[in-house]
Amino acid sequence: MIRLDIISDVACPWCYVGKAYLDRSLEAHPDHPFEIEWHPFQLNPEMPKTGMDRRSYVEAKFGGKERAVQVHLPLVEHARKAGVELNLDRIGRTPNTLDAHRLIHWAGLEGRQTPMVSALFRAYWRDGRDIGDATTLAAIAGEVGLDPAMTQRLLQGDGDAEAIRTRDAHARSRGVNAVPTFIIANQHVLQGAQPAETWANIIEEIVAQLPGQSPETKA
Repeated sequence: MIRLDIISDVACPWCYVGKAYLDRSLEAHPDHPFEIEWHPFQLNPEMPKTGMDRRSYVEAKFGGKERAVQVHLPLVEHARKAGVELNLDRIGRTPNTLDAHRLIHWAGLEGRQTPMVSALFRAYWRDGRDIGDATTLAAIAGEVGLDPAMTQRLLQGDGDAEAIRTRDAHARSRGVNAVPTFIIANQHVLQGAQPAETWANIIEEIVAQLPGQSPETKA
């Protein structure tokens, strides 16, 4: 297996789209060589713990409602191509994602990291749920197969919070300043939501280089 590290934030719509593109390619190449691990990055590390009103956040970030709409047009188009359902009108708050990253970490200990990432993306971008809220996160944990009551108790403390911050800082020290960032075999870096065709080419090139194998023999 070849390690594929993905540095991401569930509050990043391009991370959601990038995951969808990758998923499409992986589904088309079921014998792909990747072993995937997700790593934390907070786009808004200074966000209040309770988050903030989504409309106020977006308009302040992009300089008004009209500019925000223009900025989101390419995102909506890529989401359509990737088969991602974005319901921006359902999102009431922009969250602090530290607890969501803790949840992803705990899911990884149970071998359910990617399903948790998927569930969080859908919860926020499709369903408009507040993924900065501990009760909501505990419910999502239950949907993925974790113990929701235990998750709720863990979220009431600060366990692994400093570890998440340290991992975020480590990514930034390596030059990561935007997400999604994909690192293949700890050597090759791809930034941004790469189309499924790009991933297909990468997978086929890697498979062709494996001893005694090629895309044709793997098919």
